[in-house]
Amino acid sequence: MATNITLKPRRNELPERLIKRFIKKVKKSGIIDEAREKRHYKKPSEKRREAKRRAIARQKKEMAKKKKN
Repeated sequence: MATNITLKPRRNELPERLIKRFIKKVKKSGIIDEAREKRHYKKPSEKRREAKRRAIARQKKEMAKKKKN
């Protein structure tokens, strides 16, 4: 997924604020996460194992949230 993110500075916007907006857009688009994933090859079995582990963690988090309320 190739994405070009462009921002135009707003009126009287400080450069630091512009950079902060840029970083936020890049993170939201998932470019950095995708680059990290593609840095090294992962076997399909490793991907499945990791997805299963994340799903279990997500379920535990949801259960803890329900229990708390």
